[in-house]
Amino acid sequence: MKRLITLTIVLVSLANLSYGQEYYGKTLNLGLGVAGYSGYYKYVNRTRAVFYIDYEFDVAKSFTLAPFLSVYSYSNDFYWDKGNNPPQNYRYHETVIPIGVKGTYYFDELLQAHSDWDFYLAGSLGIAIVNANWEAGYDGDKNYYHDGSSLFLNIHIGAEYHINKKVGVFLDLSSGVSTIGLAIHGVK
Repeated sequence: MKRLITLTIVLVSLANLSYGQEYYGKTLNLGLGVAGYSGYYKYVNRTRAVFYIDYEFDVAKSFTLAPFLSVYSYSNDFYWDKGNNPPQNYRYHETVIPIGVKGTYYFDELLQAHSDWDFYLAGSLGIAIVNANWEAGYDGDKNYYHDGSSLFLNIHIGAEYHINKKVGVFLDLSSGVSTIGLAIHGVK
């Protein structure tokens, strides 16, 4: 009987310890960013909207991984006066879909942050899938804007404020595209 009581006390204590640790996974993050001179391609001279989604899952204490997907689109006129066709502006349209995985480490315990706040540092690695279309008749270099690589590595620093246990708002500052958005916790 004494062993049963001791075992029960130990199990209850361990259960209480696990509830004290904050978990960050099972979180759906939906974000909107504004990109301009930075981002996955650096040639665009005006801002454009970037839509972002990821799903975080716990890997270790204070560490998550999140597969992600972003989408943005860009159009521009390009003046071309070489080749067999007469000089004119040609329409260029591009859709870029960066996909990859983001690893995030949360510093809440180290910073002794209030439970309403999360602070993190992250890195993301992925590829950018590019669909580029030129107006008919353009015979120039269709890879004019690209550096030949679609692989990218970004760093992030961010914070989230928990409105309640299920919903938070976040700001993610990145070397790629910074976003602001909504975090939905407990998504299975």
